[in-house]
Amino acid sequence: MTSAHDFAWADLRVFCEVARLGSFTAAAEPLGYTQPGVSRRIAALERTVGGPLFARQARGVRLTPVGEALHRHAVDILGRLEAAAAEMSAVSRGTAGRLRIGSFHSANAALVPATLRRFINDFPLVETNIHEAVSPELLDALRGGTLDVAVVSDYPSGALDADSVRLIHLLDDPLLVALPRTHPFANAAAVHLRDLAEETWIQASPQPLLLAACARAGFQPSKFIDVHSWIAKPGFVAAGLGISLLPGLAVAAMRADIAIVPVLDEIAPRQVFATVLAQDAPSPAAAAFITYLQEWHSPECVRNSLSGR
Repeated sequence: MTSAHDFAWADLRVFCEVARLGSFTAAAEPLGYTQPGVSRRIAALERTVGGPLFARQARGVRLTPVGEALHRHAVDILGRLEAAAAEMSAVSRGTAGRLRIGSFHSANAALVPATLRRFINDFPLVETNIHEAVSPELLDALRGGTLDVAVVSDYPSGALDADSVRLIHLLDDPLLVALPRTHPFANAAAVHLRDLAEETWIQASPQPLLLAACARAGFQPSKFIDVHSWIAKPGFVAAGLGISLLPGLAVAAMRADIAIVPVLDEIAPRQVFATVLAQDAPSPAAAAFITYLQEWHSPECVRNSLSGR
């Protein structure tokens, strides 16, 4: 009884070429075989199926009923194998396959969407998935094999656990201050934190970065509204209820009825990295995405802050 594993891919290819051209001799040249070599392949296949696949004629050959049955399946099998080979080749080049991207919240305001749009335009056959989380969770997902690349952030304190991952520096993200449009400093080129000593701060608690920066500026803020969401904070600012520190990457998603002003004090910017597993070379698709991340240009107000405006 014939089973699927009895068929050799090379034999089926020879068989289909003979069926297409109707001749052992004609099939030999495009296959790179001699005519006797083609005959031996067909004879081996006929022994496997237990009967003749071709009826020999004065001029060439034609398929027997058994040959016609095999031909229908062989064409499908060879087509699937060719498609598999083409897909594997495309994946190895980075032009197909899947790319699983992780990113922290404010990176999804502009950096990741702009990069993803460019990537999708250039690699439309790559399936992309986005997972949003805080940086430590993204690194855990990367180590767990559920992400191919992660965009994470860290402050110079180096609290982020980068064990077994490779950090690729993308940019330094400055902190700015969001003010109500009616605020005296709303139109200022920049502002000192000490000039904001009496303000109410709309920040998520705890506020170690804010407290440390204010301490260096010579005061301790005492009035807070505890708000965590980047969507909610601008609403409180626009309502005139207080002011808020804002990462530069989040500027692109801010509403128009608040003012964004650079801070003159030395507040160490957070660093933003693309990360991949240290022990593995990134896939071609991941490598291309990281290159596009590196080529991203920040909004004008962020560049101004970085230049010390």
